[in-house]
Amino acid sequence: MVNRDENRSALIFGGAGFIGANLARHLLTDTEARVHIFDNLSRKGVQHNLEQLKKAAGKSGRLRVTVGDVRDSSAVQRAARDASEIYHFAAQVAVTTSVTDPRSDFETNCIGTFNVLEAARLSGNRPFVLFTSTNKVYGEMLDEPLTSTVSRYAYAKRQAVSEDQPLDFHSPYGCSKGAADQYVHEYARMYGLPTVVFRMSCIAGEMQYGNEDQGWVAHFLYTTLRGAPLVIYGDGRQVRDVLYVGDLVRAFDAARLCLHKTAGQIYNVGGGPENTVSLVELIDQISAMTGKRLRYSHERRRPGDQLIYVSDYSKLAQHTGWAPRASVRETLLAIYTFWREHPEIFGEAPAAREVEAPLAASLGLLERTA
Repeated sequence: MVNRDENRSALIFGGAGFIGANLARHLLTDTEARVHIFDNLSRKGVQHNLEQLKKAAGKSGRLRVTVGDVRDSSAVQRAARDASEIYHFAAQVAVTTSVTDPRSDFETNCIGTFNVLEAARLSGNRPFVLFTSTNKVYGEMLDEPLTSTVSRYAYAKRQAVSEDQPLDFHSPYGCSKGAADQYVHEYARMYGLPTVVFRMSCIAGEMQYGNEDQGWVAHFLYTTLRGAPLVIYGDGRQVRDVLYVGDLVRAFDAARLCLHKTAGQIYNVGGGPENTVSLVELIDQISAMTGKRLRYSHERRRPGDQLIYVSDYSKLAQHTGWAPRASVRETLLAIYTFWREHPEIFGEAPAAREVEAPLAASLGLLERTA
């Protein structure tokens, strides 16, 4: 019997980044697909991710790497010539950066996405194209009635946000990603490309390095483990649903395998109501797990920041049968394990690693690694 994976040629724009590297690792270790990573290697940690992927590929010859930029239309077209599936993750990802440098944000997110779509169309292969958009296309949702407790905000009239929520591109980042996801949607209708858009909430997991602007779950945990202070923008009661990156990779597979239903569709993708957490609640969880209290101060809430966003992923569940599996705690443990196993990336002194003994004990790692 022929293994269909042998005929798969997956091109991943932004393939050395957090989400791209997790998808690439899955394809290299769990399938026979050929993997082509296209990345400008500009972000922290991507070189390390690339080395991990080369180890996963071994001598199979199934991994190809192109150092390039999605704003280079010729390079993008060359990369897409033989792809049977294209994953577009290359992006400018921070609202704050979009405010200070809107041109770069526009060129990367809008023009870069247009280049990817045109490359897919002109290849003549009708490749499956999956684009990762963002919940920021819904804006601040200022008219949404909310309730609040001492630790979190909540929706007053619903549990989560569906794809019927009106678009409201509140920031330059929201504009660029929103315009891009509408282009991806339109290329399915106009040109018959089997495209899928994921409007994602908070994704977290291993190979994520986290900073103040992006990857806040990892950023909070790493900051605690370092014993460094943190700035919280707003009152800390802001709520997000957290989706483990491994569950997201399963969602990619589900969308590809159910193209008879998913082609041309837009989906809200996240951990859903069962995996929500506020900033201060996450701090409490991390403190309980590590035995160390995170020191933080408050600044004014940043423009475009939603007080609460929770994904209604029921449309994707109905079309594919997919649902999240990992809890917020399990996601934190996955990030912690990655931090512990790769000290060469984070550069903490040995003393810094003594503070997380309670967390190691909760995983049973102290005995295993002694």
